Amino acid sequence: MPVKKTELYSSLWKSCDELRGGMDASQYKDYVLVMLFVKYVSDKYAGRPDALLEIPSGGSFQDMVALKGDKEIGDKINKIIGNLAEANDLKGVIDVADFNDPDKLGRGKEMVDRLSNLVAIFENPGLDFSVNRAEGDDILGDAYEYLMRHFATQSGKSKGQFYTPAEVSRIMAKVIQIDQARTQSQTIYDPTCGSGSLLIKAADQAPRGVTIYGQEMDNATAALARMNMILHDDPTAEIWQDNTLSSPYFKNTDGTLKSFDFVVANPPFSTKSWSNGFDPENDLYGRFEFGIPPTRNGDYAFLLHILRSLKSTGKGAVVMPHGVLFRGNAEAGIRRNIVRRGYIKGIIGLPPNLFYGTGIPACIIALDKATAASRTGIFMIDASQGFSKDGPKNRLRHQDIRKIVDIFNGQIELPKYSRMVPFTEIQGNDYNLNIPRYVDTSEPEDLQDIEAHLHGGIPDRDIDELARYWDVFPGLRTALFAPGDGGRATVETHVETQDFASLRVTADEVKPAILAHSGFAAYTETITAAFAQWRAAHRPRLLALTTEARPRALIDALSESLLDAFAPLRLIDKYDVYQHLMTYWTETMQDDVYMIAIDGWKGDADLIPPQLIIDRYFAAEQAAIEILQAEKDAIAHKIAEMEDEHSGEGGLLEEAKSDAGNVTKGAAKALLREIRDDADVETQNLASHLTAYLALRDQETRAGRTIRKAQKGLDAQVAEKYNTVTEAEVKTLVIDHKWLAALTAAVQVQTQNLASHLTGRVKELAERYAAPLPQIIEEVDTLSATVNAHLERMGFTWK
Repeated sequence: MPVKKTELYSSLWKSCDELRGGMDASQYKDYVLVMLFVKYVSDKYAGRPDALLEIPSGGSFQDMVALKGDKEIGDKINKIIGNLAEANDLKGVIDVADFNDPDKLGRGKEMVDRLSNLVAIFENPGLDFSVNRAEGDDILGDAYEYLMRHFATQSGKSKGQFYTPAEVSRIMAKVIQIDQARTQSQTIYDPTCGSGSLLIKAADQAPRGVTIYGQEMDNATAALARMNMILHDDPTAEIWQDNTLSSPYFKNTDGTLKSFDFVVANPPFSTKSWSNGFDPENDLYGRFEFGIPPTRNGDYAFLLHILRSLKSTGKGAVVMPHGVLFRGNAEAGIRRNIVRRGYIKGIIGLPPNLFYGTGIPACIIALDKATAASRTGIFMIDASQGFSKDGPKNRLRHQDIRKIVDIFNGQIELPKYSRMVPFTEIQGNDYNLNIPRYVDTSEPEDLQDIEAHLHGGIPDRDIDELARYWDVFPGLRTALFAPGDGGRATVETHVETQDFASLRVTADEVKPAILAHSGFAAYTETITAAFAQWRAAHRPRLLALTTEARPRALIDALSESLLDAFAPLRLIDKYDVYQHLMTYWTETMQDDVYMIAIDGWKGDADLIPPQLIIDRYFAAEQAAIEILQAEKDAIAHKIAEMEDEHSGEGGLLEEAKSDAGNVTKGAAKALLREIRDDADVETQNLASHLTAYLALRDQETRAGRTIRKAQKGLDAQVAEKYNTVTEAEVKTLVIDHKWLAALTAAVQVQTQNLASHLTGRVKELAERYAAPLPQIIEEVDTLSATVNAHLERMGFTWK
């Protein structure tokens, strides 16, 4: 039976996390990722004469497996890794972590158990890299990404900078349009590459591949980047360990900086020691022609290095703190010079708390030298509001990523989100690039209408602001609102003539009125028809899935088509619909397609939840059990009522309580035996109540047995159905009753949300102006008079 990818990764993380000893996650990752590396290269290259890496005798994962339980396992694992490193020029790369360190891994049996368990985790059949399990499916990359995100989350503020969130990496790759790279000889460079995750995500977008270059100052992190490249089938990528600013490694034969087609970077924010080791005033590479950054803030030092490293046709994307957009003094001069040269294509403001090394908000600065000479403005996006919470961090959703990329690459101006800002406007603001100066995301003030508060009625101005609904739901405005209020159609003010309306229905009737209106019904049918058309177009594709399935190609096709299907529709946000699909894919559908790609359409409980089998084939049996359960619940309710009535102090069942305070059946029976022969009338009445109580308890027990028997029979029928279900039935169950049913329900939620939003605003307006000020004053006067009258009767006088 195939292992679900999501379950595999989560169990891998939990197991690894439990094995941590005397170190934090920023250190433990070095052990886990080395183990992942050895497992991967052993599976992929062992026994292959044409392999890119040599797996020597005594240097494979299987050699580690043989060490489980060995009292010298730590030392011997070090030797295995050393053999592998020696054979492939990976000394100082994969042999950095010491597997025989008692301070981190424990002593004696503790170390043996911990390392034996760690090896056993990677023996999981689901982590088999020897074959391509599903074309286009990157089980290794996904496992690596899962681990890195969790390591970064737990590594703390000062130690999580080795990782750029995958969502940000995907945006950067898309905005530099590396998908337009046509040959492997084109180059991509990251001067502060960390573990290499940003480089890999960007390079992965190039259809024919690109040549990768990276430099990283930290030795252990640079080693991690080199491992990462091999793990992602980029063993020829050049990763160099050194300080990029003081000792840039990639140079031409004449000593000038090498230039690249694409550059991506997420440099450390506002580093104070950026100029250590060299003199910026006499920089050998001409990087500071636009000005020298402040002595204790290196943000612009990295940006200027990147600009110098771009070819004249190059494109780049760099993550920077928002301060680079508006800080003054030396940075203001550098910013002015860069803007004047036209190198900045756009700026994307990101949500706060996305990155693991800092919680401050950041932005992506998109650079493009190719069109710099003809550029007349900078395209700005404020995407700071689009995210979801993910534990202690914020995280970009699928819809946020897609919207940013679509809007940026299409240069689409969207109110309160994006606009092309001309250089003349930027110059007028003294080259301050702070996004809120140019993209106003604030919501308009919800004005209170004094005339409406004085005389009643809902201002037409407020109703007009809901025009986007009235345009799509013809006649709904008239159905909800009547012109005029209390005989007054208009009120003259010293400002303007303002019209007012009244609500035709009560506040509680607003939503039912919207849902029942023909305009809303017609709109719902339009949404349903759009989804039905998309579903009909792709159902044959889903039916045709085989073990040759390409999961990633499938979701790309489905999601792209869904966006196209909902793009023409008003009110509903196509990106919200897109998010429903991507969420369902992430949580459920990708596991299903992955299993189909491995084993085909097998009818098992992992692919077909038992409830689907029940709903489709055994609905009557399930309904019978539910009736039995309802009868049992009714009996339990009667029992609870009797216990509430008679188990209090001095009550009939008080003596039948256990130490825990519950009435026990055995104690109730014993009490009945004590009093049943007593001829006293009152005692016999108590005995009658006890008998009735015990009869109910017996009924409850019998009902429970009947339910268990029926459930056991249903379970047996379901199990038998799994054995006999045909492939055609499996496809119908999974595609129609699982996948498409879930997505249909999600789309319906979107239309219901529209009705809820409109209802909320209409009710808010109705309640705001429900009682005009004179009415409130009259009510206050009436209440005051009532209170004064009571006070006078009690002998008090209130003035």
